Amino acid sequence: MDNEVKTWLFDINSAIEEIDSFFKKGNRIFQNYTKDIKTKRAVERNLEIIGEAVKRILDRDKNVTLTNARKIIDTRNRIIHGYDTISDDVVWGIIINHLPKLKSEVEKLLNE
Repeated sequence: MDNEVKTWLFDINSAIEEIDSFFKKGNRIFQNYTKDIKTKRAVERNLEIIGEAVKRILDRDKNVTLTNARKIIDTRNRIIHGYDTISDDVVWGIIINHLPKLKSEVEKLLNE
């Protein structure tokens, strides 16, 4: 794996860690998230970074496997180009259900 791919994996990991930092331990409450516009925008920005990094990785090295890579890229595109159709429910689902798995996969790749 070349250094650029490792850099982009590091960027993904950093973005996920930043998203995690927005929520105090045990304080992941959907209603609080929906009312906090700054956190929502910060999460969306980090999802854009994650999606762009995944796109660059796949363009550079087809052998890197990340679960739901195409959906990650599609989410990035939707946030950027269809910002007015972004659902808090969908973003929250990504935070709770998908980012932990992605983080685990990225950490494993970084440790190879």
